[in-house]
Amino acid sequence: MSEQQVKPKVLVADDERVIADTLAIILNQSGFEAMAVYSGEKAVEAAGNWQPDMLISDVIMTDLNGIDAAIKIRSLLPSCKILLFSGQAATADLLDRARGQGHEFEILAKPVHPQDLLARLRS
Repeated sequence: MSEQQVKPKVLVADDERVIADTLAIILNQSGFEAMAVYSGEKAVEAAGNWQPDMLISDVIMTDLNGIDAAIKIRSLLPSCKILLFSGQAATADLLDRARGQGHEFEILAKPVHPQDLLARLRS
């Protein structure tokens, strides 16, 4: 990668700090510029300031869930790619509700294997 080439910026949101931090470290080591935040509210705030190319977010978070955060971020940054992940069944209902409002999101099941995530980001 040449110095001139801009690294894609990836915002990682998960209220489990160790997951958000670990994903950000893996992404930073893999040619991305990643930042970890620990809530849906922080993700929306960071997206507005930092303008990421992609959001990777857990769905089930304590304040603002990942789907609602993704909808807000997409309205701020229409070109931001969004990848959601979840280990919980409640996600299906939230996704159906978002779909009903015209939002389609790609979702990965937790635990997310780093190689799968990197392959998805690069595609």
